[in-house]
Amino acid sequence: MTEKTQREIHLASRPKGLPTMETFDFVEKPIPVIKNNEVLVRTLYVSVDPYMRGRMMDAKSYIPPFKLHEAITGGVVGEIAASNSEAFQAGDLVVGNLNWAEYTAVSEKDVRKIDPNIAPVTTHLGILGMTGLTAYFGLLDIGRPQKGETVVVSGAAGAVGSAVGQIAKMKGASVIGIAGSQEKINYLKNELGFDEAVNYKLDSFEDDLKKAAADGVDVYFDNVGGEVTDAVFTLLNKHARIALCGAISSYNKEEDSGPRLQSQMIKTSALMKGFTVGDYSADFAKGAADLGKWLAEGKLTYEETIVEGFENIPEAFLGLFEGKNLGKLLVKVADPTKQ
Repeated sequence: MTEKTQREIHLASRPKGLPTMETFDFVEKPIPVIKNNEVLVRTLYVSVDPYMRGRMMDAKSYIPPFKLHEAITGGVVGEIAASNSEAFQAGDLVVGNLNWAEYTAVSEKDVRKIDPNIAPVTTHLGILGMTGLTAYFGLLDIGRPQKGETVVVSGAAGAVGSAVGQIAKMKGASVIGIAGSQEKINYLKNELGFDEAVNYKLDSFEDDLKKAAADGVDVYFDNVGGEVTDAVFTLLNKHARIALCGAISSYNKEEDSGPRLQSQMIKTSALMKGFTVGDYSADFAKGAADLGKWLAEGKLTYEETIVEGFENIPEAFLGLFEGKNLGKLLVKVADPTKQ
């Protein structure tokens, strides 16, 4: 590369099953030239998220698929390298949905300035960003936990699930987390204050879950789907609420099947609703304010798994499907020029 070129990561092919390194293509391109009211953003941190797997398929969804042979996009914290906008100057730190690239040129309207003195900049890709807001709205609008109720969270040690459990505890609920390792079980109980946590990879999982949720399940926040969710559904209480956030267990399956849920939902008069955080965009300011307040008060904590190096973005993404991360998974690309 030269001083005038940079790297981008493109979608090389649409994967069938689990993506591989061949799914991605590293491309060297000129550093973009900005137009009026545009800024050039130098990437500092990249967020990798399970929903991106769905965008690799050419299928109708709530968000358009990634285009072949073009840069993949996602949450990015970056630094303004050059500005043709009155709203930004070089050195400003910003967050936005940007390219998997070392530099991205975007409209001034496509990024938002962040203050590193209020909280670490990475929180704007996690607890104070889309993942925190996903937990906030999905739990409080759909789950609506009440004091004394039992809330079960799958994918509980991830960025969304860990926030869900903590918010549910603030509302006075008893919280059970489902995760995939003893390390994560310990984290949920000892660090986040979950009442119980069970390991879905153990042969005793269903029995352990029944024991932990002896009084049944009033709220289920589902990040996983599959057999984990099948087990939770057998424990639903009357008028249970289920927030469907993710189904990572099936994202890489070409075919998926499972139990029929209708009879169980009829028996319990349960409410199940799928959602994406974009459904609540009109209320983002309120959600972000509450999350920021709780974080400042020490009522909310978070964990990050940070992988170093732009070249490791695909590998980090693939690691999501192996459950390697604790909390929010990020890739650090560069340090800001102003420390």
